Amino acid sequence: MKNKLIILFCILGIIAILTACENKGEEKISVVLDWTPNTNHTGLYVAEEKGYFKELGLNVEVVQPPEGGAESLVASGKAQFGIAFQDMIAPAFASDNPLPVTAVAALIQHNTSGIISLKGNGIETPKGMANKIYATWDMPIEKAIIKSVVEADGGDYGSIKMVPSTVTDVVTALNTDMDAIWVYYAWDGIATKVKGLETDFFAFKDINPVLDYYSPILIGNNEYIEKNKEKTEAFLKAVAKGYEYAIDNPGEAANILLKANPELDKELVQESQKWLADQYKAEVSQWGYIDQDRWDNFYFWLWEEGLIEKEIPSGFGFTNDYLPD
Repeated sequence: MKNKLIILFCILGIIAILTACENKGEEKISVVLDWTPNTNHTGLYVAEEKGYFKELGLNVEVVQPPEGGAESLVASGKAQFGIAFQDMIAPAFASDNPLPVTAVAALIQHNTSGIISLKGNGIETPKGMANKIYATWDMPIEKAIIKSVVEADGGDYGSIKMVPSTVTDVVTALNTDMDAIWVYYAWDGIATKVKGLETDFFAFKDINPVLDYYSPILIGNNEYIEKNKEKTEAFLKAVAKGYEYAIDNPGEAANILLKANPELDKELVQESQKWLADQYKAEVSQWGYIDQDRWDNFYFWLWEEGLIEKEIPSGFGFTNDYLPD
């Protein structure tokens, strides 16, 4: 009996050593979200749940952002990767000292943002926003985009009643005195349908193709990705596999997101996931691919409109080099 116990303890000791070695070999990586968890992020949760990160020796932690946002955390090196938006990060690139981050993948292939309103409120197209109340974030680029689409449609931008407001519940806001709200359709647009609200919606990219910028994007810390090329490639390989799974299996992917974040609305997650299954890659063959012309055209438009302090060089701020083939 004594000998058996000795053998058992030896076996347990070996297992403990092997486990410690295995864990030591895993690369700890932090990914900071842009907001609370939602279907934009599903591929990350799938990669974690399915063991795609672990298969490649990576230990990945997905965290929610601090008040300063993901960009500052990634730029400081406190997180290796984070989620941002091409429009919101533009001022940080248009500087003599650009933020030391690079977009390494597009989470969704096209810009799904636009204006939502209650059906019958006369805002089927941008010109209908004239004399209506719009919930604004009071940001220069945001307002310039609204001005661009309204005037392109022959509307009077100056007559829009801009009311600064941070809308956290679109369904509730539309049932108040807010006539028009900027939303990302995959989440808030789907939310109105789930709640049985009849709405009108127009996407910015359908009014002006230059507004088909990348939103959201996955950014990486420049120093980290330059010094850790293989780990960055491994990370993106696992993430891409997670999004490919979500494309092929939206129902199962939705359940994985809900398992990790049970506080989310189940019906909203399921319906949003179905809608996004066709949007993650859209018409391109490679998940995460960023088209340079679209990237550059939007930044050139910002420069022409006087919305950034310095012209952003062509091809600056993104790379497709780490994406899996």
